[in-house]
Amino acid sequence: MLQVFTHPACLAHDTGPDHAERPARLRSILGALEAAHPDLDWQQAPRATRGQLLRVHDAALLDSVLETVPLGVMALDPDTMLSPGSAEAALRAAGAGVAAVDAVLAGRTTRAFCAVRPPGHHATATTAMGFCLFNNIAVAARHALDQHGLERVVIADFDVHHGNGTQAIFATEAKLRFASSHQWPLYPGSGAHHQTGIGNIANVPLPEAAGSAAFRAAWQMELLPFLDMFRPQLVLISAGFDGHHRDPLANLQLNTDDFAWITRELVVIANRHCGGRVVSMLEGGYDLTALAECCVAHIDGLRW
Repeated sequence: MLQVFTHPACLAHDTGPDHAERPARLRSILGALEAAHPDLDWQQAPRATRGQLLRVHDAALLDSVLETVPLGVMALDPDTMLSPGSAEAALRAAGAGVAAVDAVLAGRTTRAFCAVRPPGHHATATTAMGFCLFNNIAVAARHALDQHGLERVVIADFDVHHGNGTQAIFATEAKLRFASSHQWPLYPGSGAHHQTGIGNIANVPLPEAAGSAAFRAAWQMELLPFLDMFRPQLVLISAGFDGHHRDPLANLQLNTDDFAWITRELVVIANRHCGGRVVSMLEGGYDLTALAECCVAHIDGLRW
């Protein structure tokens, strides 16, 4: 069983002309998924509540995103934009992860994909950055830990950029393991191999043009065993597809099959330990053709 959570409000987050993280990203994904998988169970993402967001974010960040009323597109930093539709989009994006966790843990579905924007894994407890307003995957993980009482949750992040916000939020959380492969050096400059938190963090930085073999080896040799040994009760995925060779913002030189492969490998871990329960959250991916293809492959993997 697979449910896809999304909301039209996520298309109204306006980042301005020529911005890489644009509404066309989500439109391309939705169109490709509808064409490739006409039987998908579509779900409308609810708004995250203030209480759910406050579990991982400071009140000042919530106020800056939710209470600011920009007249047009306003820059929070050189990369991260706020527009009149951004607050609602951010609430729906974070709310999608919460609803997906609820659905999976209640047995209404086995796996879920959140096709939402803005992405989230760069947002820290205090700062919106790197196209991200709220840290959607962190909100979902904290909900699983606090509201559902889980003791072992894992986050696998294969976005080409390191999920610095997710790492920082959970660096001292013994009930969660975070594993990331990412190109380095590259924005945001974190994710060194020695950054291990309290032993709950595993990073494998990959050099420019590393390619499929290095990516798969990183996961096979280090990251997948690190997650598997934790015997997770829930597998969460920060699903970024900007490692694809067509992507304009990085140069990891992966192909669509690599994303299908890593998805299946994570499903194997979920099947082994937690009845197949997986919640995946869209992160990056900025070439529209590659993004659409990779999301279809990702859904194929989740349904595998």
